[in-house]
Amino acid sequence: MMTSTGGKFYFLKVTVFMWLCLTLLGGRVFAEEKTPVLQMATTTSTANTGILKELVPAFKKDTGILLRYMAVGTGKALDLGKKCKADVVMVHAPEAEKKYVRDGFGKDRRLVMYNDFVIIGPENDPAKVKGLSVSGAMNAVAREKQTFVSRGDNSGTNKKEISLWKAAGLALPDNESWYVRTGRGMIVTIGIAAERGGYALADRGTYVRYESRQKGKPSLVVLTEGDEILLNQYSVIAVNPDRCDKIRNDLAIRFMNWIVSENVQKLIGDFKLLGEKIYTPNAK
Repeated sequence: MMTSTGGKFYFLKVTVFMWLCLTLLGGRVFAEEKTPVLQMATTTSTANTGILKELVPAFKKDTGILLRYMAVGTGKALDLGKKCKADVVMVHAPEAEKKYVRDGFGKDRRLVMYNDFVIIGPENDPAKVKGLSVSGAMNAVAREKQTFVSRGDNSGTNKKEISLWKAAGLALPDNESWYVRTGRGMIVTIGIAAERGGYALADRGTYVRYESRQKGKPSLVVLTEGDEILLNQYSVIAVNPDRCDKIRNDLAIRFMNWIVSENVQKLIGDFKLLGEKIYTPNAK
């Protein structure tokens, strides 16, 4: 049976313990509230290559700002900006980006870096596209009715692919039996193309990631590369604060100034994925 004195002592210990817990928890919550958070919508390729794992901690170290991101297709990233669910976007579809700014959804578009797209396919190359120009390759796939697997998700890669069909003088083969739309990201799309022995357009960084997982025996290889039309430009755009009154435009501008700074441009240029440089910085 607990004595009166013992009961008081027990009550005191519990009270002190609860006070300490609340103090520590309150301090942590207060610290978290003091940490400014920037919300970015970006492309799946920046996540696939791992460049964001370099940029996020570097930005926090340099500015004290926590960068959170949603990695989706470029079309969806721009849409998140339109819906005021992001403070800044980093995407790779120049024409769509320029329209986004013209339409008043974004401000202050800045170039950040580029890499390139590649056309990949089975090593036996049934459409015989190896060595052809991009237009020649697209025409060969269509002429031979070889499987072509498209992301079909309004991403930057999908927008580029559509432009390649047009540049080749062809209509988008939407209703052709050999044209497959996945509606999925790049890694999944490459996997489906590999399963079906088909061709696909991929950003080089994600292809490098895919190739590494195949332990030197990838089902798909790079067949067409190097054409100027395959340039893959990435840019950052601040979401227009005039349309979204609750976004952190001040943090967006700090991030944009930071990512185009000399030190960060060098970080981007030095970044390697499995020993291979992926991006060329080109901020102006």
